[in-house]
Amino acid sequence: MASLNVGNLGDYLREQRRNAKLSLRQLADAAGVSNPYLSQIERGLRKPSAEVLQQVAKALRISAETLYVRAGILDAERDRDEVETRAVILADPTLTEGQKQALLQIYESFRKENGFEAVRESHADDERADDEGADTPDAESDAGPQQTAS
Repeated sequence: MASLNVGNLGDYLREQRRNAKLSLRQLADAAGVSNPYLSQIERGLRKPSAEVLQQVAKALRISAETLYVRAGILDAERDRDEVETRAVILADPTLTEGQKQALLQIYESFRKENGFEAVRESHADDERADDEGADTPDAESDAGPQQTAS
């Protein structure tokens, strides 16, 4: 099931790269990913994270949301504002991974408080948050109450 979505993503990426007249190496350099990794994405062997898709979309000058839909991270009917907000946070080079995860947790808690459910289909992002920042978001979440109290 997922490999069909990833294959669809890979074919689409290859088509967009060729339309942009970029070699695989040029796109990999522009997106800040390795050439072999990008090749594996195009061949449907890897499912990239939302952050990698954001970088590739920026390098190709196309909508990251389109890539999210093709990768199966986002249903076409999902709330676009939430996806864009998450993508901007994940792509911000000035924030650490722990800070990004803390911001996402705060953002999701506010959405839930207001009656909206968070998009949780980006399993790669969720796993990375669990693996890389298991202690960091808890330590940094102390900033959350300070932000809401101001």
